[in-house]
Amino acid sequence: MILKKVILLIVIFTLVSACKTTKILNKNMDTGLSSKKVIKNHYTNTFNKETVKAKLKVKYRGKSSLPSINASLRIKKNETIWISLTKLGFPIGKVLITPNRVSFYEKINRTYFDGDFTLISNLLGTELDFEKVQNLLFGQALLNLKKEAFHLEIDKNNYLLKPKVANNLYDILFLINPLNFKINSQQIKQLDKNNTLVINYPNYTTIDGEIFPKEIYIKASDVKNTSTISVNYKSVEFNQPLSFPFKIPKNYEKIELK
Repeated sequence: MILKKVILLIVIFTLVSACKTTKILNKNMDTGLSSKKVIKNHYTNTFNKETVKAKLKVKYRGKSSLPSINASLRIKKNETIWISLTKLGFPIGKVLITPNRVSFYEKINRTYFDGDFTLISNLLGTELDFEKVQNLLFGQALLNLKKEAFHLEIDKNNYLLKPKVANNLYDILFLINPLNFKINSQQIKQLDKNNTLVINYPNYTTIDGEIFPKEIYIKASDVKNTSTISVNYKSVEFNQPLSFPFKIPKNYEKIELK
């Protein structure tokens, strides 16, 4: 059961990296920028490669902890996210995400899921779709910052954005990196259920002119439990030919929504 939960979290978090950048790299933080300018700069530095191919190391901590899991990640922008998971060199599961569908299977308990984003959204407590998942991986804001007005503050050498008008459903904030205008941290709290999701990007690196997260740290908590998952990128390549082999094995038990 622990392994099944890890794979579900990986579907959420490594569903939960990369980004085009018209470089905006300031030696000193500009404290005179408006919130609109910070948001504009954030969207200027948006991923613009066709594909991503990466090797990852994933660690999970919750009620129980597991040794590191290795993963291969392949992304075709706006079309497909594919993840293959291995433990001690043995394959343990695969994930396939498209704009309309989420599918995965895990070999230890011989279970699978094939459906829409409802399961992931329910587990996370936040409505997700393919675009939001991509944004999470690319160090972009999970929500569309252009749809509402934000108040801008300076917080420990970050641009901090908070909505000017409070949302009755969610409490959100974004910490923007002043050097590359990527997300340093984004936090979403579902007020009625007291579910909190915090996504931190401790380090960024540049590969082939693209600024993207070198690691991602996620913390999900509710009134009873807290789970964390860290993702470290061991290698990343862009615009490589990719395939997305995926077939749910026979005689696996389907995970049903409750």
